[in-house]
Amino acid sequence: MMRHKSIPHVSVNYARTGSSKKSNELGMRAMQERAYEKRGEQYLLIKSPPASGKSRALMFIALDKLHNQGLKQAIIVVPEKAIGASFNNEPLSQFGFWADWQVAPKWNLCNAPGEEGGKVNSVKAFLESDDKVLVCTHATLRFAVDRFGIEVFDSRLIAVDEFHHVSANPDNKLGAHLGQFIARDKVHIVAMTGSYFRGDAEAVLSPGDEANFESVTYTYYEQLNGYEYLKTLDIGYYFYSGAYSDEILSVLDANEKTIIHIPNVNSRESTKDKIKEVEHIIEELGNWKGIDPETGFHLVEAANGKIIKIADLVDDDAAKRDKVSTALKRPEAKHNRDHVDIIIALGMAKEGFDWIWCEHALTVGYRSSLTEIIQIIGRATRDAEGKTHARFTNLIAEPNAEEEAVVDAVNDTLKAIAASLLMEQVLAPKFNFTPKNNQSGPVEGYDYGKNGYDPAVSNVGFNESSGQFQIEIKGLVAPKSDDAQRICQQDLNEVITAFVQDKTTLERGLFDEEMVPEELTQVRMAMIVKERYPELDDEDQEAVRQHAIAALNLTQKAKEVVNGSDELLKSGNTALIDGVRKFAMDVRDLDIDLIDRINPFSEAYAVLSKAMTEESLKQVAAVIAAKRINLSLEEARELAKRALKFKQERNRLPSITSQDPWEKRMAEGIACLQQKAKEAKGD
Repeated sequence: MMRHKSIPHVSVNYARTGSSKKSNELGMRAMQERAYEKRGEQYLLIKSPPASGKSRALMFIALDKLHNQGLKQAIIVVPEKAIGASFNNEPLSQFGFWADWQVAPKWNLCNAPGEEGGKVNSVKAFLESDDKVLVCTHATLRFAVDRFGIEVFDSRLIAVDEFHHVSANPDNKLGAHLGQFIARDKVHIVAMTGSYFRGDAEAVLSPGDEANFESVTYTYYEQLNGYEYLKTLDIGYYFYSGAYSDEILSVLDANEKTIIHIPNVNSRESTKDKIKEVEHIIEELGNWKGIDPETGFHLVEAANGKIIKIADLVDDDAAKRDKVSTALKRPEAKHNRDHVDIIIALGMAKEGFDWIWCEHALTVGYRSSLTEIIQIIGRATRDAEGKTHARFTNLIAEPNAEEEAVVDAVNDTLKAIAASLLMEQVLAPKFNFTPKNNQSGPVEGYDYGKNGYDPAVSNVGFNESSGQFQIEIKGLVAPKSDDAQRICQQDLNEVITAFVQDKTTLERGLFDEEMVPEELTQVRMAMIVKERYPELDDEDQEAVRQHAIAALNLTQKAKEVVNGSDELLKSGNTALIDGVRKFAMDVRDLDIDLIDRINPFSEAYAVLSKAMTEESLKQVAAVIAAKRINLSLEEARELAKRALKFKQERNRLPSITSQDPWEKRMAEGIACLQQKAKEAKGD
């Protein structure tokens, strides 16, 4: 019997209020109702997790635009043909809405045979018809715009599903076309995504174009907290040595409904023979009994006598793979928990794949895109009767000192940690920060704990129904401009994404024992904010920096408090909330200087040290120490800027002989800047 190993993980618990699945009198769930309230906006961006009902939200909005706002037609574009099924006919009137959603079969081009050229002609035919709704792929729309121009789409709704496929990069054709549509200002656009940021922090829209959009945000916390059945979600990673196929059974529980994403053949984790990898996993699970002729699923008898049904989506035989894929889409797959037990996939079963019974998303190898990780996790976060627990596990090969590509292995390790940190942030309740001052007072709807609101200290309030914190911080800079306020309200995770994926920041935060936390929280974060939002003035850039580092550090400190307290670990769905409250109470007065003195990666290192062998941990530290570099000019300038603020507050410059490490580092920044100035003059 295989003994399962403990996986270091972050566990998030939810209250199961049922609110995200309840419908109003028009048949709308909570997210859909929130989006429908903004139906009059010309440009609408819906940020909402997988399974929250974005497709149906669009149906409600599109019908209103067609019937009440004077638009001629609605064009729905999806990244791949399979997702087109999400926009099939829906009898919305049966649930209280005033119209049904109908798409004539010939206008769902995702189902049409033939090449893109023929489908582009169909787009033209649709535009010239009196019919109202067209569904096609992103590619079809791109080709249609290239051929016919943007003017032919005037007075129509263009709805872009899985909007994260779009990019402000000039090489991204759909992104360029959307920019043209916005510049012409003759269409309405609804954009929808469950993962707005890209894994490599590439902007989806230019700041100028994004400013045109009204956003509707429905958080992961709101979605999962409002489920009926799913209570706990675990996010963890597991390091292994040797071949992953020899160790996968250490973390795979055959009693859990699981999607196994095997590694790309070009990755370090791959054995370079994907077929043998699948065969090995099947052999490890039990005795192969044949293939079900109806579904194409492998039938395997486990040690306890149970027959495990395994769907192989890796097989190169297209006919076999299509048969399995078709069987997974049958109605019984949705309604019968025992239809299939394990799905093994490569490049499939991610975005748009709906298997509500999935309890474990098991991914081998690092995924470079955070968007892809979120999509994979989204397969396991569906709500289903009897499903109380779900988890995501990332299997990563330990760096090997003998390996030529040890630096690449270390980079993969760091990226996996960054992804874990980001997922913690995505899954946490939303933070609203306000400066603590004499005018501060309780905000209606927020619970401030058993002792209530205390005017003498910084308070932490929580609103259970909206899943939001309201946190007072002394010395916090409030954003002034509309753009800065929007960033602090909606896009802090974008800033945090760029920060934790900055390799120098991550390396130093985890492995540089001499690193002063303010170098990361003040200098590195300030540089990232300046690069992302150059249009903001210095004060607004500082406001964004403070809000982003506060959100990251409070999540990390809450996690640390919870992990160190058996009492809080037992408090279930309120553990993270209690952790934030306890940290704020322990420090008595929450101020921005205190938050800036926290290393955002200390708790991540504590988890990593449990996940990796001591030898491998030393190897990673050695690789990072070997490439330590001196201050860059930009870092020296940022330190000097902080030094000037220090002088304004204390009437003296920082001293290079100070016992305070942060003061000493600021002084080093000034000295570095002076030295570089001398070198530039040729002295």
